[in-house]
Amino acid sequence: MQNVIRVLHTEWSNGWGGQEIRIINEMIAVRDEGVDVFLACRNDSSIKKKALENNIKVFTLPFRGNADVKTLFSLSKIIKAHSIDIVNTHSGKDTWVGGFAAKLVGIKFIRTRHISNKINPSKLNFINELADYIFTTGESIKADMIKYNRIKPHKIESIPTGIDVYKFDFNRYKRQKCREQFNINKNEIVIGIIAVLREFKRHDFFLKMAKSLIKKYPDKKLSFLIAGDGPQKSNIIDLIEKLNLVKNVNILGHVDQIPELLSAIDIFVLSSDSKEGVPQAVMQALFMGKNGVATNSGSTKDLFMDGNFQLVETNSVDELIKGVSFYLDQSIVKKNRALIDDKFSKKFMTSRILQEYISLLR
Repeated sequence: MQNVIRVLHTEWSNGWGGQEIRIINEMIAVRDEGVDVFLACRNDSSIKKKALENNIKVFTLPFRGNADVKTLFSLSKIIKAHSIDIVNTHSGKDTWVGGFAAKLVGIKFIRTRHISNKINPSKLNFINELADYIFTTGESIKADMIKYNRIKPHKIESIPTGIDVYKFDFNRYKRQKCREQFNINKNEIVIGIIAVLREFKRHDFFLKMAKSLIKKYPDKKLSFLIAGDGPQKSNIIDLIEKLNLVKNVNILGHVDQIPELLSAIDIFVLSSDSKEGVPQAVMQALFMGKNGVATNSGSTKDLFMDGNFQLVETNSVDELIKGVSFYLDQSIVKKNRALIDDKFSKKFMTSRILQEYISLLR
């Protein structure tokens, strides 16, 4: 084994959401501990741009499908040329070609599974079984892969995406200054969602909830913020107009200043119906001491401890209304940071990943 561990990550996705953010942050975190990191992705992907901004070596390949032999052999050449020790794959298509490339060259293959929708249990869908180890971002994903995809329990571990506890420390931010930054009036009660604008995030539920809350609390000055970008943007704008919420809802687009935004709002909401691992936005909101309402999607429940936020059922506008009303009825303002486990910190995530790298390469 060489002194420096070299890890090649592969990602087929062109989007920019929690999965891609996790990959970049994980690569930076282990690089800070001495690991050499590389990324193979598609040329027009958002993650390519972010990787280059962070001085990560990037290889662009087509990743046309599960049986993209050209990409497979290109990956094999990259692995050999750069003395890669581990290939870590992240989406379905790149897992097939990345996993086979690792096996072809004779190095270790790690599969990271980020989302909670079940994987096809067919025995023909065997690529995950070939992995030397599997990381998941939540306990429910781990349990499903053991139950339905024939993964041996000793080869899989849930390692939630780690949050930078220094960056997301509510004591570092002046609330009023942050509210001014986002043009929030002093007396407004702001309810916000921070999520990529994809269908499963159910911004339609969030907006229908907003409409009902405005009617339910006519004496409260409620406003709603949507932070994020993605393919559902035009549909969300159309629904805002259809529900006559143009004066009540502000779409911010992509926001880099997430701690400042969380400091500025009063109640955080996650309205997803599926696919979540352990949602980064909920973790961030908890570290920032926010009152929060989140649907019980994926592994969100991993974060729930001693009432640190309102965990509600999925696919129900009424449940979201009930959750937010809990805070509006009692005017609760509290700091939740003490009620989130250290295992959701970036330090813990990095430590566990490094331990597994070392263990695999022994």
